[in-house]
Amino acid sequence: MAKDGGMVDVSVKNITLRTAKADSTIILGDEAFKTLKEGTCIKGDVLATAKVAAITAVKSTSAIIPMCHPILIEAVDVEFKLNKANKSVTTIVTVKSSGKTGVEMEALAGASAASLTIYDMLKYQSREMIITETKLLEKTGGKSGSYKRSD
Repeated sequence: MAKDGGMVDVSVKNITLRTAKADSTIILGDEAFKTLKEGTCIKGDVLATAKVAAITAVKSTSAIIPMCHPILIEAVDVEFKLNKANKSVTTIVTVKSSGKTGVEMEALAGASAASLTIYDMLKYQSREMIITETKLLEKTGGKSGSYKRSD
């Protein structure tokens, strides 16, 4: 553990395969959802751009979260689920790394960045969009073992 704040000392931890999956949901509203579905956003392909943003955020997490260790990212998967009923997009980001510290923050940062990018690209349609939830869904590896969200 870190004394008096600072980064946690991970030098004595074992290298294990670690994964994390997180998601983030943004409610778009009618016009923005229609624009997304039809692919008519004036800024370009919303989901392709959000995917790049998610991957970039995963790889840059230690640069934006002060006590987060820089780690080797071995795989990132980004999936989008559109919900027509509530006019929303949920981004699911899965991250994999072999290392001494987990990848939860990377997955959360990636999912968050995707929602923020979707907002940015569609804000000309509506500023009423709401990023409702960003949460860890599951993680594996490390001393604390596996976790899977129950809801």
